[in-house]
Amino acid sequence: MPHRAHLFSLRIANALRESLKESPYTAQRFGKDIIAGITVGIIAIPLSMALAIASGVAPQYGLYTAMIAGFIIALTGGSRFSISGPTAAFVVILYPIAEKFGLGGLLLATLLSGLILIAMAFARLGRFIEYIPESVTLGFTSGIAIVIATLQLKDFFGLTIQYPETYVGKIHTLTQALPDFDGASLSVGLATFATLLLWKKISSLPPHIPALLIGVFAAWLLGLQGHEVDTIGSRFSYLLPDGSVGAGIPPILPEFFWPWEQPGADGQPIGLSWSLLQLLLPAAFSIAMLGAIESLLCAVVLDGMTNTRHSANSELLGQGIGNIVVPFFGGITATAAIARSAANFRAGAQTPIAAMIHALVVMAGLLVLAPVLAHLPMASMAALLLLVAWNISEADKVLHFFRTAPRGDIIVLATCLSLTVLFDMVIAIGVGIVLASLLFMRDISEMTKVSDISDNSKLISNPLPAGWAVYKINGPLFFAAADRIFSELTAHTRDKKAVILYMDAVPVIDAGGLAALLKFLNASAKYNTEVRIADLQFQPLKTLARSGLKPQDNVLGFYPSLQAALPLNSGQTDRTAGDAEQLV
Repeated sequence: MPHRAHLFSLRIANALRESLKESPYTAQRFGKDIIAGITVGIIAIPLSMALAIASGVAPQYGLYTAMIAGFIIALTGGSRFSISGPTAAFVVILYPIAEKFGLGGLLLATLLSGLILIAMAFARLGRFIEYIPESVTLGFTSGIAIVIATLQLKDFFGLTIQYPETYVGKIHTLTQALPDFDGASLSVGLATFATLLLWKKISSLPPHIPALLIGVFAAWLLGLQGHEVDTIGSRFSYLLPDGSVGAGIPPILPEFFWPWEQPGADGQPIGLSWSLLQLLLPAAFSIAMLGAIESLLCAVVLDGMTNTRHSANSELLGQGIGNIVVPFFGGITATAAIARSAANFRAGAQTPIAAMIHALVVMAGLLVLAPVLAHLPMASMAALLLLVAWNISEADKVLHFFRTAPRGDIIVLATCLSLTVLFDMVIAIGVGIVLASLLFMRDISEMTKVSDISDNSKLISNPLPAGWAVYKINGPLFFAAADRIFSELTAHTRDKKAVILYMDAVPVIDAGGLAALLKFLNASAKYNTEVRIADLQFQPLKTLARSGLKPQDNVLGFYPSLQAALPLNSGQTDRTAGDAEQLV
């Protein structure tokens, strides 16, 4: 199927090759890529820093992620407009890892997740994005948004608290500390958040930079009045080569380090051991799963916007390569960011080169703007992430879903949302998919019906002899439906001389359906009821043939049509079971 080839193809740098092959890469196209790359790069600088802070590490590690992983994934991946870097969805996974294992553990988990992503790509698992229901994706993304917003309230209100591990504990701690909020930090946060909301009404330009500038100005004014506001410069520091300490983020390129030489939670190099890898493996699997889902969902959204096709497995390959390389330079987990990717396309991007330029812009910002970035208030960064959380929650879509979706889908969404908030995103996705599958099977099983058509004159022109009956089965005979259907038939056919099962509307029989059918045939033989099966479709015919089920005189017969299965006095030439068609 050529229209589904993108789900199975695997080639490094697939998106770059395809976009350059479609038409010549002219100076005009390059110019559009430059503009798009600069636009998204400017947006990515404060977002990358804010997301690194939210993930429990210093802001420069977010910039390292955007510039290194962002470049490599764009170069090697399968989605031509995707922008990769740190994303809000990962905060709920990365923050606990950073708290428990430090930066070194987070980098090791990222490295392991990259290996898992590459394994997923070579296993051609990209196509399975089709099997994740919307109720599951809406549920866990909304749950992620709630957790992110909760984590930002600490800096937004200027609270000096330490979050406990559980979400209920976080809410309890916040509730107790809220009366002691810092008025200056709250004022800066509100000014930044208001600018983020109002800027969209007066300009088409991204609101991030103007809002942060307003936050810096508000913090400066409050500082003149003696109110100190926590900033990146006051919260974070770094060690200079001469032994002195600098405030904020270092204005230098990241150096190559082995991830296991980076500090753990105790400040000492975390080291490398099999026991540590075993502890980090579940987290790495969670990162890989979320990275695959988010990057492929982003690619699907971009396909809808651009009328193009991404290569799912090639994108997983690119994401894997990026997440393997970036930990050696201090970068944390990266994946495709839907909002930045959409902005990239709207800014006129033509090829993945725009995403590579975005990475270079982030690098330039690190080298040139580091002293300026140190003045960004923590409350402003929190306000920025509160808006990000609101955007990824898709609240309007969730409300519409609750109003219009079937009850089962609503249950799945609510379950995924609750489990994401209270426990873990991977648990939420796993339970959500299983629950959605069970509810779907229940709905499909309820569609399988059996009806008595013995008196249907349109199908049976002449009256049936006494003790004869014809039953029509509609729907798949799989394990969730077959036992109920054949139990009904057994109850209704005990006193019958012969029963015809009209199965032209049965598309499939599985092992459970076959077992239920054999049980029914045994019961019919016990009651001396002949069974005639008419008009089998290909899959059920093949399944019964493989089972070795064969016709028996006056016990079981197979017929190519309902008319052929009817008895002689119904206007047809009667045939014994031995003359009926064999299952071959």
